[in-house]
This record gives sequence, structure tokens and C-alpha cells, in this order.
Amino acid sequence: MITANLKPQKVFEYFEKICSVPHGSGNTKQISDLLAGFARDLGLKYRQDELNNLIVWKDASPDKQGCAPVILQGHMDMVCTKEAWVDKDMAKDGLDLVIDGDWLRANGTSLGGDDGIAVAIAFAILEDNSLSHPPIEVVITVDEEVGMDGAFGIDLSDVKGRRMMNIDSEEEGVVTVSCAGGVRADSVIPAHPAQLDDGCSVFKLTIDGLLGGHSGCEIDKGRGNAIKLMSRVLFGAEERFEGLRLCSIKGGRFDNVICPECEAVVAVHAPAADDLKSYVNGFRDILKTEYAAADPGVELKIEPAEADTAYDESDSFKVAEALFMLPQGVIEMSRDFKDLPQTSLNLGVISSDADGVHYSNSIRSSITSQKEYVLARVRAVTETEGGTLTTRGTYPGWAYNRDSAFRATLMDVYKKQTGREAAIAATHGGLECGLFIEKLPGLDCLSIGPDMRDIHSSAEKLNIPSVERLYDLITGFLAELR
Repeated sequence: MITANLKPQKVFEYFEKICSVPHGSGNTKQISDLLAGFARDLGLKYRQDELNNLIVWKDASPDKQGCAPVILQGHMDMVCTKEAWVDKDMAKDGLDLVIDGDWLRANGTSLGGDDGIAVAIAFAILEDNSLSHPPIEVVITVDEEVGMDGAFGIDLSDVKGRRMMNIDSEEEGVVTVSCAGGVRADSVIPAHPAQLDDGCSVFKLTIDGLLGGHSGCEIDKGRGNAIKLMSRVLFGAEERFEGLRLCSIKGGRFDNVICPECEAVVAVHAPAADDLKSYVNGFRDILKTEYAAADPGVELKIEPAEADTAYDESDSFKVAEALFMLPQGVIEMSRDFKDLPQTSLNLGVISSDADGVHYSNSIRSSITSQKEYVLARVRAVTETEGGTLTTRGTYPGWAYNRDSAFRATLMDVYKKQTGREAAIAATHGGLECGLFIEKLPGLDCLSIGPDMRDIHSSAEKLNIPSVERLYDLITGFLAELR
């Protein structure tokens, strides 16, 4: 095993086993069966449901008999992204782990530290009979990354704990105490392909080289969204080149990932071909200048392509105009937590077919009314262009509990171990805590995690020493609980 010399050894052993099987969102049967096998091998009671969620129970250590149970919670699915050169089917293959100094990453793909490290930590704790701890209930959900479907559907009627540690944060020394709620919005602009004229030249426009990243954690970093950048290119081209037609457009795979690449195929009257090339190349220079600091790898390319059909000129303009008018990124910053986005949206996925152009937004806010406001803006843009909008995956926010003995204990343990105060923070990302609070009235939550960088991207990496310190914090915390 490549992680054999890493500490805590059992944590990384479990993590490497998790990484050996595919476990992208919507593809969780194999990983769920693997985890159920871990529980079975440990002789622990477990329940695996039809969604592939898993709950595992372990009795209290001898010195903690009579203590109230504690829940350790995370999710087993990951966001699967890879570089173009990677010859790997992430729906079928495991990951190729690489140790890079103090960091663990995967070769050319996302790592799935979000949230495989939570699962690995939980099973290492379940296996270690030398630890002092109350009764433990480990709850591992599926499809968190695509709308928290597992948390929505899980039956928690046999879970007794009312104290929960969610291990799905990405910054060591930070205790997350609140998160945004969210909703996914799926839009379609009707458009129907028709035959192209013989006198047309066809080109493929590609925007790539962007950093991408998690739309909750990196939305305030000023990174480029390839779909939105493409909308600027297309809208400007529509204004400049009479008769321009959109043949197809595609980009992104997940609506909660800042889109790193987008491809559009367009057709223009042949005499305008050279002018279109000049326009696109000029726009490349604009993007290079605008994103020199936040996203320096941005590229815009134009190359000859082939197409037999395209949307008509009117529908092509409607699509370009809708994408151009859509808001993107941070809408408002929090006034309660410094440097925290309060409300945002991310245009994460776009595709085209015989019915028209489909696009999906991930909308987040810690204030429900603002979430609804942004949703109304997206709906207004879509419907103005003759389109329709549907929603899915609405999840509640998690309100700050100002008086939490559970959190106070963790803060005390952290200070004893490090000599420093842990930071209290809210996140703009979505966590499952709000859904668990709805299902388990009176539940007290907190969320912690190790240092991770660039989650949801092929640059994702996990800090190895941070994992050891986190494991020591969690086990020390469990030993202090009454």
C-alpha cells in the first residue's frame, strides 16, 4: 500500500481501500458494500438501506457505560473529475494515489478526501478497542455531492444520539457551526436544430484551463466560470455577426462545481469566418488580462469543426442572451461572519439537444428569503427567453447554536492539545447537518475536518500531518464526553 508509512496507519489504510473502488455520486453500491464488509468484519451491528446509506453501531467503552451516544457522520460519495490526459473510467476504476511531500493527492483526478477521510477516520475509531468513548453511531450517507439525496432519504428512527460530529469540513483548527441552505435549479431554453446552409463556416470554441473548484468554498475566489465566460463570447459574437447560429454547447459535470471548461460549436456565413477568428482571438487576450491573478491558466481557442444542423438565428440569440444575463458568483456577503459569502449561485452544467439548451444552477444562502430571491432571478431570465425552470435538492440551512456544551468540550480539548483557540466559523458550503437536525429534534452539531485544498477538482489534495492531528482531536474529544 502506498500509504503504509503514513500516520495514523489505520486511517490511511482504510482511506486507500476506499480509493481502490469507484465511488462517485450516483455510483455507490460497490463502496457501500465495501464499508458494510468492514463493519461485518469488525463484528459490529450495521444497517445498509436501499439507497446504500450505512449506519454502524459500537457500544461504549467500559469506562463510558451509561453515557449518551455520539454520532460520527460523513458521506461516502465523491465528485469525480479528471484531466483530459487521464485514461481512466472513474465509474469503474479506483484512484492512483500520490504522496507529494506532506500532501496526498490522486494522479490527474480528484482525490475524494471530501469525504472519504471522514469514513476512514470513523472506521479506524470503530476498529480501535483501546479508545475511551461513549456509544458511537456512525452514519455514512450517499450522494451528498449531488443534492444530499442520501440524507434526505435515510431512516434515522433507530439512531439515539443527539450529539453529532460531522467530519466534512476542509480547514484544520476551524469548528464549523452553521451552513447555508441551497437549491438546484434546472432550466431549459427551447430550440430546435435545422439544416445549415452550404455557405456556412463552422467553428468550435473552447474555454478551458480554469481552476474550477467547489462552488461553496471557492465561489468568492474570483475564479472564472467557463460557461459564463463562453456566454460573453457568444453574446458579443451574436451582436457582431449577422446570421450566427449555435450548433451545440456543453460544459461542466456538476452544478456545485465552478465550471472549468466549456465548448460551443457555431456557424457563420463563410465571408465572416476570418473576422470571427480575429474576434475570438481578441477575446482570448481580454480573458488573459482579466484573470491574470485569479485564474491565469484560462484559454480560449477557435478551430474548424463540422456540423450539419444548428439552432436558427433567433433561438441562438435567445440562448446567448439568457446565459449572458444570468447572475453568477457571490450575490451578497455575510454581515455576521467576516469574509463569508451569504448568498451565491453557480452555473455548473450546460448541454444541448434536439429540444434546446439545458443548464443547471446551484443556489446557496444562509437566509431563505435571499435563496428564493436568487431563484426568482434565474427563473425570470429563463422565462423571459421562453424557457422553463424546475427545482430539486432543496436543503435547509443550519442555524448557529450559541449555547452548545458539546462544542465547548471540543474547544477545550483543542486548546489542551494545541495551546491555541480553535476558530468558530460558518460555511457557505452545504452540509448535511440541517437535514439531520430536522430528522433528529434537539440534535446538537458541529463540523470539523483536516486541511484540504482544491476539492472537487483534479488538483485536490489532503494534508497528511493534519489528518493525524484531527484523529488525535476526535479521539481525545470522545474520551472527554460524558
